[in-house]
Amino acid sequence: MEFSNVISKFDLKEPILSCNPYGNGHINSTFVLCDKKGARFILQRINTSVFKKPEQVMSNIYKVTEYLKKRSHDPRSVMSLVPLKNGENFLNSQDGCWRMYKFIESSVCLDTPETSRDFYECGVGFGTFQRQLRDFPAEELFETIPDFHNTPKRYLAFLEAVEADTFHRAEEVKEEIEFIKSRADFMSVLFDAHKNGRLPLRVTHNDTKINNIMLDSSTRSALCVIDLDTIMPGFSATDFGDSIRSGAVIAAEDEKDLSRVELNLEYFEAYTAGFLDGCGGLLDKEEIQLFPEGAKIMTLECGMRFLTDYLQGDTYFKTSRPKQNLDRCRTQLKLVSDMEKHWDTMKEIINKYL
Repeated sequence: MEFSNVISKFDLKEPILSCNPYGNGHINSTFVLCDKKGARFILQRINTSVFKKPEQVMSNIYKVTEYLKKRSHDPRSVMSLVPLKNGENFLNSQDGCWRMYKFIESSVCLDTPETSRDFYECGVGFGTFQRQLRDFPAEELFETIPDFHNTPKRYLAFLEAVEADTFHRAEEVKEEIEFIKSRADFMSVLFDAHKNGRLPLRVTHNDTKINNIMLDSSTRSALCVIDLDTIMPGFSATDFGDSIRSGAVIAAEDEKDLSRVELNLEYFEAYTAGFLDGCGGLLDKEEIQLFPEGAKIMTLECGMRFLTDYLQGDTYFKTSRPKQNLDRCRTQLKLVSDMEKHWDTMKEIINKYL
């Protein structure tokens, strides 16, 4: 694809010399640019099949980043948008919907933690992010993906995909379908807690995979939370849980050897300590007690979403090979099983930090 027309619309001081694919995100397309003086930028094409109202996504991002900049002394700690020459913060054109950020230099992004200390720092970063936004006016945020973590609705969509079986794939995944169906009663655990007053709505990130936080490359301390497309009201337990789902397991998300997929309890505890340190007393005791439920529900929901996408022909998550979404589903369901096996230990760890 020719990027020169897109790049020319942004307010850059120097000519861009290179543009290359960057990262391994499932939704948006990401590129790293380098200008004549060596400054780098991140260019992203927003997936408008997923984010159907990109102007609302960008409104959320602009408001939150401007809010956070007033509370930070390190410019690398907050994502910084590069405006267009006309002053807008994103480009919506026949070439697609595009935005640009300044590259966060001297930082590292991990797909899996290299040490428990790394994971602790990821927890600090996401916890701090939630604490910094405790007074942000949530009513100013758009719901960029309606019912994004509404697990009961996700379950109904999954059942519809099974029933429709558009691509005739249900027969080969009977075991996975039954695994999910057998946990139907668990799907509403967080929403029930919210209705009962145990779990308040907060401004949350809602996609807290550990590759959505940057660590300082020298100190390995938490530096900057990125990928703010889904920032909107949500539950602390789901932000906690998605990090555990993606980081407290050493195996890759699409690992085919399921014997390698296990919950790392040392990492679980490290992240718990870091997240609570970052939150700095923000959360109620009953919220914290629901952390294990958050971890399990996010893993179950993600496995269910991967399987739904597989049944519907792999249209949501990017894939690089056949049956990749099915493999992703199976790793999540195996991790759910391992969480259930270690449930009492997970609860004991959480109780240590109350």
